[in-house]
Amino acid sequence: MEAERLLLIVEDDAAFARTLSRSFERRGYAVLLAASLEEVVAVLKTNKPEYAVVDLKLASGTSGLACVQTLHALDAGMLIVVLTGYASIATAVEAIKLGACHYLAKPSNTDDIEAAFGRAAGDADVGLTERPTSIKTLEWERIHETLAATGFNISETARRLGMHRRTLARKLVKQRVK
Repeated sequence: MEAERLLLIVEDDAAFARTLSRSFERRGYAVLLAASLEEVVAVLKTNKPEYAVVDLKLASGTSGLACVQTLHALDAGMLIVVLTGYASIATAVEAIKLGACHYLAKPSNTDDIEAAFGRAAGDADVGLTERPTSIKTLEWERIHETLAATGFNISETARRLGMHRRTLARKLVKQRVK
């Protein structure tokens, strides 16, 4: 039997963290959990994980990017995957610059994350997407980002986006917020 691999999961959603933890434990990983940068620092005092899965947006108001930076500073060889429901090119670039080996948008499962650990070196032959991002997709991403920033307050989101509250409400009915 292969030796246990030590994995740190940095996730503020306790239910998701438990589910992910159990799934990785079934695959032979020893799992440590942290929900904030402070907890990551505390865990690192007594453990040296080989792998980490870091949520980009933590409830403590801290960016997961700060956790990536801390983990990479401890061990540049650690394989770090950033997992987020708020994917953007800017945060993907910063995550890689700070030491992440991969960046995955939610929903992602254990198979996706484990595959990302295996693709840490990158692939120069990866195919380019044939379809550019649509205006509707960009609009939805901006609406969702602003909704999250306002604590899902529709009136404040509409004000920040410069649209009528009812217009925003109609758009939200067409595409559910997750």
